Order: sequence, then structure tokens, then C-alpha cells
Amino acid sequence: MRILLAEDENALAKVLVKIFEKNNYSVDSVDNGEDAFEYIQGGNYDVAILDVMMPRADGITVLKRIRSEGNKIPVLILSAKSEIDDKVLGLDSGANYYLTKPFDTKELLATIRAITRTQASEDTKISFGNITLDRATFELSSPTGSFRLANKEFQMLEMFITNPHYVISAEKFMEKIWGFDAEAEINVVWVYISYLRKKLIALNANVQIKALRNAGYSLEEADD
Repeated sequence: MRILLAEDENALAKVLVKIFEKNNYSVDSVDNGEDAFEYIQGGNYDVAILDVMMPRADGITVLKRIRSEGNKIPVLILSAKSEIDDKVLGLDSGANYYLTKPFDTKELLATIRAITRTQASEDTKISFGNITLDRATFELSSPTGSFRLANKEFQMLEMFITNPHYVISAEKFMEKIWGFDAEAEINVVWVYISYLRKKLIALNANVQIKALRNAGYSLEEADD
């Protein structure tokens, strides 16, 4: 899952990025409302977290702009403004939740899970073939064993399992997992594909990651 964080307090932004990355989220962080709006318009995020008081455009203005354009991305307002009228304004402007500072990390993470949950109650476990990925524990398992996946491994395999047989380009992985501002080279995708392939082999998985030249990768049933 990819998060856009719009927070102009640099120290807090750094702490939040570490919290999210520790919990296997990918994060892009911006410090003003105009950048937040432009990044959201790129369409590569599963949730946006907006501070209210930001330079160039405040969080409420950004929220109203994206909602007026029909963008339904889940939005969490994270603000020091704690009056009831402030919360009402945020929710009426289209926020899915309004969380005041200071906040508890557990509540923040639970809120992210809640506002990104599909209307049909989402199972934490997703499967393809004889492998299962647990979104709560980040564990990949098969009848013969299990591994706890690292952040990027988990996100890549989640994309594969939720889109079986679909060819995903290296560029798409870079956009969705590493982000626009990533310093990593695109060949890092191949490195993580290699990690996942080794784990699937070790688990005697009956699925495999196939490469399609000049197109990308797909998760398929293993050849007999």
C-alpha cells in the first residue's frame, strides 16, 4: 500500500515515514498543499494524509479540490486543530477521518486500515495456488513452511497475488512501491523478483513469477 503524506513539520514527517515503512507501507512525503494536490492527481496512492495548516495550500483546500474533481482516494486529516468545528469542516469537506495531534501510533495505523478497507470486509489473507500471504503479519506461507517478508517483497507479492496472470511492468512497480522520488535504479525490481522467486522455490510453491521480455512480470501457475 502506498501513502502520500502531506506534513510541513519536518521532524514529525520523518517520524511518520519511519512508522509507516516499519509497518510495510511505502510513503512519499511532501511539505505543502500544492505538491500534495499534484501527487494525488498522479493516481498512484491508496490513501492520503493531509495536515491542515500547510504553506501554498492548506489541507482543507486540497481536500475540496480533489473531491470536486471526483477523486475518491481515502483521506485522513491529521491536524493540531482540535475544535469540534474544525473536525466538522474536515469531514464535511470529504475527509474519511479526522485525527488530532498528538495521536497514538496504534490509533493512526488502525485508522489507515479502516479507511482503506473495502466495503466488503477484506480478509487479511490472500491466496494463489498453494501460497498464502497474510497482510496482517506479512507472512508468506505454503503447506511446507513460511517466511516473513521484508517491506518491498511484501508489497510486490501483494500486487502479484491480487493481479494473477496480469503483466506488471518494472515501471509500475517503481511508481507504486518506490515512488516518484526514489533514488533506486529500475534494476532493483529485478533484484526483488529474484528474492521472491527463491522464497517460492523454498516453499515448494506451485506458482512462479514469469518474465515477459520488454513487458514485465506476472504470477502464473507453475509449469508441470
